[in-house]
Amino acid sequence: MRVKRGFKARRRRNRVLKMARGFRGRRHGCFKRANEAVDRSMMQSSKDRRVRRRAFRKLWIARINAAARLAGTTYSRMIHSLTKANVVVDRKILAELALFDMDAFKAVLKAAA
Repeated sequence: MRVKRGFKARRRRNRVLKMARGFRGRRHGCFKRANEAVDRSMMQSSKDRRVRRRAFRKLWIARINAAARLAGTTYSRMIHSLTKANVVVDRKILAELALFDMDAFKAVLKAAA
């Protein structure tokens, strides 16, 4: 006797098709093509989350370096002195300070010196 799998399989297929909404061509309506496209898009999205973190870190470093040079030092010297002085402020916060509150940034720089 043939078993049609029913509810569970339909729910799985519908979940994939829902994630493929907005794709073009057969990739949004045909389960097999949609499944391949969704798998690929999931891999790309996890990869791009890592790339986004990398890009933000580069941006923060560039902003900190520009502010440090205005304050009369360089990025590498500043980070080295912060590490030696056990000042635990991450690059995101340092970049925010450099962008919006230069006085506080210089205070952190003085605390490290």
